[in-house]
Amino acid sequence: MHQSTAQSGQSGRQPELIAWQQVRQRFRDIWGYDDFRSPQGEIVRCLLAGQDALVVMPTGGGKSICFQLPALMQTGLTLVVSPLVALMEDQVRELRQKRLPAALLHSQMNKGDRHRVMDQLRRQQVRLLYLSPETLLSPPLWSVLCAPELLINGIILDEAHCLTQWGDTFRPAYRRLGAVRAALLAHKPAGTAIALAAFTATADPQAQATLQTVLQLHNPQQFLLNPYRENLALAVQRVWTPRGRRQRLWQWAKAHRGETGLVYVRSRRGTEELAQWLTQQGLTAIAYHAGLSAQRRRQVEAQWLSGEVPIVVCTSAFGMGINKPDCLWIAHFNPPALLSEYVQEVGRAGRDGKPAAAMMWVSEPTGWLDPTDQQLLQSFRQRGRSLQQSAQRLLRQLPEQGSIEAIAHSHKDGELALAWLHSQGAVAWVDPFHYVRCRPAHAPTSHPHTAMDIEHYIAARGCRWQALLQAFGFAAEARQMRCGRCDRCQRSRT
Repeated sequence: MHQSTAQSGQSGRQPELIAWQQVRQRFRDIWGYDDFRSPQGEIVRCLLAGQDALVVMPTGGGKSICFQLPALMQTGLTLVVSPLVALMEDQVRELRQKRLPAALLHSQMNKGDRHRVMDQLRRQQVRLLYLSPETLLSPPLWSVLCAPELLINGIILDEAHCLTQWGDTFRPAYRRLGAVRAALLAHKPAGTAIALAAFTATADPQAQATLQTVLQLHNPQQFLLNPYRENLALAVQRVWTPRGRRQRLWQWAKAHRGETGLVYVRSRRGTEELAQWLTQQGLTAIAYHAGLSAQRRRQVEAQWLSGEVPIVVCTSAFGMGINKPDCLWIAHFNPPALLSEYVQEVGRAGRDGKPAAAMMWVSEPTGWLDPTDQQLLQSFRQRGRSLQQSAQRLLRQLPEQGSIEAIAHSHKDGELALAWLHSQGAVAWVDPFHYVRCRPAHAPTSHPHTAMDIEHYIAARGCRWQALLQAFGFAAEARQMRCGRCDRCQRSRT
């Protein structure tokens, strides 16, 4: 079941005229498939035509091919903005194994490798460049990208939900991506156009509107597929004590012994403690979080992908874009803060189409016996309140216009506060490096995506998938949905 909508897009440069038979042949030559899955072909046509796009497709739906193929079919450079080094490395490694002109830039690379990629860019030898928002806005690379002779066809924002989740709470560079296209075009020959497309597995109607506004998409074609996975059984269980929660996990992992799975925990310390405990119980488990060294993270990923270690206990830093088709279960030791995070994370399971399961454990409603979940929720909300207070303090002394870098140096969390003010309409970007104050159209609000959506999902009485489809704006599909596999559907049968 899916919904796909398209609106006529913007024009600019005249796109290269490429016969569709050539596109399909290149698709077969590179990836070995006979034909596209809907709506892959329509998305490829859109990007080859130089149109903006907003693409919401479930994990495992083949999003990467949709922007990689058009980039490889055209002359010029396509920038792929990606949130995690591991995700960039995986995609670039696969492309290079096929001898395709792809490269990446990130802060963990040595100077020699960085200089080599920069030289390849100047020589226009790269078709796909993977990089983070922060690297895209770094002065050395920015000066190379602004060279008038460097042809840039498009900008792809991969895992675009990170903009709505992190842009004004964690990684403020995301909020400035909408100013990138115009700033680059100012340095290019007249008549040049750069298409911009956002790809994600999870975006409710509010997040879709945010992406269109922040990225300044021009009449984007929209391809919206609901996240339903018929082979994935969802369940939520109440637990009464911390010990009881661990016992439930142990029973779950033991029942799935021999299968590959992921256990999501909300803190770095929690991943280490839980992985050690599972190991003590005789299971093979390993911890993963962003605090590990890059070498250690790559090692854990390789061990899990190869099957050497069947269980990874991780934070949300693990799994985005990592494709392991035979991952058969996902366990949430704690509920995530956001429903979009939950859908992303359960989407790691069952990519091979075989039956898979996702379990989430939550504290009993009062939290008296196990306050863990309520403490995590309160911490999430407190961070939001602290950021809002910091931004409002900055606003009282903020010059009418100026440099984002100067504010970042002169005020603690200045860049993050500016991003929050941007989300409230109190500042606008002159370009990716300068701001100007505005008069907001409404009073300041808290972060639009609160933890309430996950609470509503947990308490939902009907089919779990029905609740998810409703939350993500697929009302028509939700009305007809009874998956028959989730804990709610199974209970209604008895």
